[in-house]
Amino acid sequence: MSPLPGFQSFEFTAEDSTRTVFHKGNGPAVVLLHELPGMIPDCVALADRIAAAGFTVYLPLLFGEPNVPLSLGTMAKYTVQLCLSKEFSLLAKKQASPITTWLKALCREAKSRCDDRGVGVIGMCLTGGFVLSLMADESVLAPVLCQPSLPLGITKGHKRSLGVSEDELAIATQRAQQGCIPLGFRFTGDGLCTVERFTRLREEFGDHIELTEIDSSGSNRHGIAPAAHAVLTVDFVDQRGHPTRQALDRILETFRDRL
Repeated sequence: MSPLPGFQSFEFTAEDSTRTVFHKGNGPAVVLLHELPGMIPDCVALADRIAAAGFTVYLPLLFGEPNVPLSLGTMAKYTVQLCLSKEFSLLAKKQASPITTWLKALCREAKSRCDDRGVGVIGMCLTGGFVLSLMADESVLAPVLCQPSLPLGITKGHKRSLGVSEDELAIATQRAQQGCIPLGFRFTGDGLCTVERFTRLREEFGDHIELTEIDSSGSNRHGIAPAAHAVLTVDFVDQRGHPTRQALDRILETFRDRL
């Protein structure tokens, strides 16, 4: 029985690596990449929303256990694991994390299982910037970067960096010019997904990227906390007219248009 009620699962192997992938729904494929807290209940709830909107959502377990509530203990544990892992590059400025090769293979697998034109991908926080690397694979037709936070902002250079190789970035910008325009979201006060990183995205993609910065200043009319970070999960408010709900609605609209 799947540890996620309502989801099925399978073991997917590529590049000598095997991971569990949970899936649910019917329709075009969407690959949802969980963030640093792991596959927390908020992330599972997001997967439920995507499936309910008419898509087949694929939720790969990249580390940790599924459906474990957010806590400082698990955050610290997973951070140490990721720092020691060879598959994640937390500080590299011009290199994608090696796990993106496995994720490209998963995107192709999801496309073939759904027999569709291509897939949508949502990366968040730790995995947000992975989407730029995945854009190098033609199976990805609707890329979404939510609060991309790698590389960690140690220096000014890190804050501006995108955590992707120059070759893959060149392919991503070319594909964007051909119509595979990425969406990006962050809160204005987010110190992990820096304003410098969004500035760099604008410099690289020009008019071929759609970036949304949600006001989280102290005077914002929606009462969003200044430290808000996770647009679609922890800080998501499922109320019509709320900026985070508008972000999800825009993403789902894009998936319907392209997939």
